[in-house]
Amino acid sequence: MTEFLPVSSSGHLILADSFGFSNQTLATDVALHAGTLMAVIAYFHKDIYRLLTDIWHKGPTRTLFTHLCVATIPVVVAGFFGKTIIETTLRNPFVIAFTAIFFGTLLWWVDKVYPKNKTLGKLTTKGAFYIGLAQILALIPGTSRSGITITCARALHINRTEAARFSMLLSIPTIGLGAIYILGQSILNHTTDQLLNVDLLLGMGLSAIFGLFAVWFLMKWVKTASFAIFAIYRVALGLFLIYYFL
Repeated sequence: MTEFLPVSSSGHLILADSFGFSNQTLATDVALHAGTLMAVIAYFHKDIYRLLTDIWHKGPTRTLFTHLCVATIPVVVAGFFGKTIIETTLRNPFVIAFTAIFFGTLLWWVDKVYPKNKTLGKLTTKGAFYIGLAQILALIPGTSRSGITITCARALHINRTEAARFSMLLSIPTIGLGAIYILGQSILNHTTDQLLNVDLLLGMGLSAIFGLFAVWFLMKWVKTASFAIFAIYRVALGLFLIYYFL
């Protein structure tokens, strides 16, 4: 669920690890990523169909496809070169606490202060690149990929619904490439046989179900309400992490 809600999935994984759920393997990562990928594809299947069929025709759909590609490139490059630093230095509960509080507050402030009258049709290629640069920050645990991309889109005056939609569509190549990378690591470590067991298939199915619910909830929520509730939750999560690990 936290893969799509702007509350930081990495922060919750740290909590899960602290409470004894620490047997997450590469095979588990592949299964859960595959599940959440199926969830977002299922929800946005009509958008994806249009993106794939109208890509050859000049128009708003091809422009959106281009913007998604542009926004994906920065995090792929940054993730490739910064993987070691992220895994060895930044997976710290206090880093997660700070980023959860800071970026949660930033999401609330940007959502409250900036105008919200533009659609994705008004998003420029430069704006898409800025969202892509913002997504790099999501490599820092506790930031939240959906949270920071929505924040940047809102700062570009994109309305809430369209900002959330772009963020969700952007998650497809991001999660997909992440799953491919993890699968590659699993192949190199000769652990692919672990993928074919009941537990992982159950995990994949549950992540798809709850991921689909999270996407549906977020897209429903932003039609009538602000992101304040998520900011409040993030601040509470950050304060709890500080208290728990201090």
